[in-house]
Amino acid sequence: MRCPFCQKDNDRVADTRHSADGSVVRRRRVCCACGGKFTTYEKIGEITQIRVIKKNGERVPFDREKLRKGIERACWKREISDEQISTLITHVELEIDTAFESEVKVQFIGERVMHYLSELDQVAYVRFASVYRQFKDVDDFIKELHEIKENPDMPSLSSEYVPKKRTSRFPKTKRNRYDEHESTGNLPLE
Repeated sequence: MRCPFCQKDNDRVADTRHSADGSVVRRRRVCCACGGKFTTYEKIGEITQIRVIKKNGERVPFDREKLRKGIERACWKREISDEQISTLITHVELEIDTAFESEVKVQFIGERVMHYLSELDQVAYVRFASVYRQFKDVDDFIKELHEIKENPDMPSLSSEYVPKKRTSRFPKTKRNRYDEHESTGNLPLE
């Protein structure tokens, strides 16, 4: 790695750390020529070769940030961390990368996001589904909610994209001490 201070290509790695989801490696480096310290980040290459086939047949490059924005909108004001969203996106990207060589249908991406959101937060799942499936009126929401209520372990996903065994890959959100007292209306005393 070229030193940003003296431009020499002679350094050593002083420290290596991995992100929680394992998608980024942070390395602290020390230049052997000038002693300057700098940080580098290594990340799995973006899925740039993959093209997404939209519903209208148009082909566009896969865009991680566009996917993130859609998921963030669905998770707005929910107790879902940025780390959980990043983990979700990484899982979707890895599935795309292993299952497809050059093109993926937008339906596959939408179904996989809904699958992971259903494990993470049902409200975020319904929000995402309402945009993805283009709900037209309240009846569409009610139908989706009834399906979730009837089978809370498996929201209505296309069987074509659902794996046989469902295990959550996301940590549970932290509950505060007031959550357990919601049903009684009694708050804990300080």
